[in-house]
Amino acid sequence: MIGDDVVRKQLENTLEKTDFPELGEKYEGKVRDNYTQGEKRVIITTDRISAFDRVLGTIPFKGQTLNELASFWFDKTKHIVRNHMIDLPDPNVMVVRECESIPVEMVVRGYITGVTKTSAWYNYSRGVRNFCGVRLPEGLKKDQKFDSPILTPTTKAEHGEHDVSISPEEIVSKGIISKEMFGQLNEISFKLFDFGVQWAKKNGLILVDTKYEFGLIGGGIVLMDEIHTPDSSRFWFADTYQELFEKGEEQRKLDKEYVRTWLADQGFRGDGTPPKLTDEIRAEAAKRYIKAFEIITGEKFTLAEKPVLERIRENLRIKGYLKR
Repeated sequence: MIGDDVVRKQLENTLEKTDFPELGEKYEGKVRDNYTQGEKRVIITTDRISAFDRVLGTIPFKGQTLNELASFWFDKTKHIVRNHMIDLPDPNVMVVRECESIPVEMVVRGYITGVTKTSAWYNYSRGVRNFCGVRLPEGLKKDQKFDSPILTPTTKAEHGEHDVSISPEEIVSKGIISKEMFGQLNEISFKLFDFGVQWAKKNGLILVDTKYEFGLIGGGIVLMDEIHTPDSSRFWFADTYQELFEKGEEQRKLDKEYVRTWLADQGFRGDGTPPKLTDEIRAEAAKRYIKAFEIITGEKFTLAEKPVLERIRENLRIKGYLKR
């Protein structure tokens, strides 16, 4: 595990943005910089962190942990659904097949929790009992496990906008995707979630909930973006779950929810000006991302010596994606 002193030394050495015109047309997402080259796309995962659909700053090593975890899970789940990954030329870079994006995020939840306005607990605690077409029973407590996982889709928001929860019926009736395609995505999503739950359990973790994004290549469904990372998923430690749940105390988190909770405690849930992340919050978040990587993969996190941007440029040149 990378020590606190190492993390703090890297607080000013983070990857906030990139500029590689040679790589193709650029699209800047909240976390990833995308460069399109015909049928290929070069995705550089920066250290930017977003919460409540707002970019808040940077977290050391975040981009590397996310990119390498996504690669790990893509490899582990390719027997369930094919994905868009082609190459990993750098710890922060993934080369993928260009996809036609399916405009729905498939959110699978095993527990009722969360502080965002699209989270199950936020809505339930405010009286909502029909959540994205799912009928929720009375008497549920925060962080309680559902009898079986539920699917609560959202629309995919444009950059700077908020995701919107939606029911499967609305997805079909509004013509967003066909009933047949939704059925396929539904089946794939639950298979991926079950695989992730079992993998997490073996490693002492609970995969609480997650989201999946899909695209089309030649009319066939492919998994894209990321899978089971601390950005797209919530993870809790299994050994203390029951005790903390019975006491009504916060779970031990190993994901971005740590930052979301801090923001919510400051009174920010997506509207107005977000508070500036403190160095303490940034350092702690970095350690949690690294710990998540090491627990999930069973591998030691490798810290590259060179500055991130310099290393990326050199590796892209070595692999032939940039001219020398």
